[in-house]
This record gives sequence, C-alpha cells and structure tokens, in this order.
Amino acid sequence: MAPTPTRSTSTSAPAVHGSAPLAERLDAARPYVLSLFRIVVGLLFACHGIASLFGVLGGAAGTNGGTIEAGTWPGWYAAVIQMVAGLLVMVGAGTRGAALIASGSMAYAYFETHQKLALWPIQNGGEAAAMFAWAFLLLVFTGPGPIALSRLYSRGR
Repeated sequence: MAPTPTRSTSTSAPAVHGSAPLAERLDAARPYVLSLFRIVVGLLFACHGIASLFGVLGGAAGTNGGTIEAGTWPGWYAAVIQMVAGLLVMVGAGTRGAALIASGSMAYAYFETHQKLALWPIQNGGEAAAMFAWAFLLLVFTGPGPIALSRLYSRGR
C-alpha cells in the first residue's frame, strides 16, 4: 500500500507576513468607507442648500452670490430639502428617509430642468443632479453605516 501524502494540495498563495488577502481587508473596511461616503455626499448636498438659502459659498447658482427668494417654486423648496436632507444624511440621522427624499428631489430636478435641454447629462448640465440622485438612492438601500448618529440612540434599545 502506498503511503498517503502529507503535503497540502492547496493552491492558494500564502499570506504575506501573516496579513489577510487584500479583498478581505477591503471587505472589512467597507462599512466605514460607506459611512465616509455618506458623510461626504451629505455635506456636499447640504452646501448647495446653504449657499442658496444664505448666500454663502458663492450663493445660489445664477445670482452672483445672492439667495433664492423665500417661497419660490421650486428653487427655494429644493434648497430647503438640500440643506435639511443633506445635514441629516451627513450626521446619519434618519438616513434612509432623508436619502429617499433627496434622491427624489434630484430626479425631479434632472427631468424637469436638465432633460429638456439635451438627452445626456454631459450635454444638459445635469451631471450633479444625476449623481446625487443615484448616490442617495444607494444610501436608501445600504443605510448609514456604523459611524452614524442613529447608531448612538439605537444602542439603548
């Protein structure tokens, strides 16, 4: 009877210096990168609303540093949504609901304002609206990640 081999027949490469493979390390960082993504997207979105409502950061688009008149449709309401939803998403409080409203508002902006000008976002100036709509839709499905204000008040439950 032939002796059984004692050598491993595994074809995977050994880990370098005992570290996990790159894919495993990236997977471990995924929740934290999701939180960072949420914070950045929320901050950028809130900046649009803050600029339009308060005339800071360059002001509302097309106003030479000015603001949008209170109550005007749809600009002023869009700016309020941008500021409030952006801040909620940024801090991670009510992320899914705020992201859904933000995504819908950006889809509305794209189809009502930009799509009428040309077919493609690069042609009609709607890249930001399209990107925000899809980024917020992603957050509706992924949630806020581990670094979020909602995690602080949900731990007590």
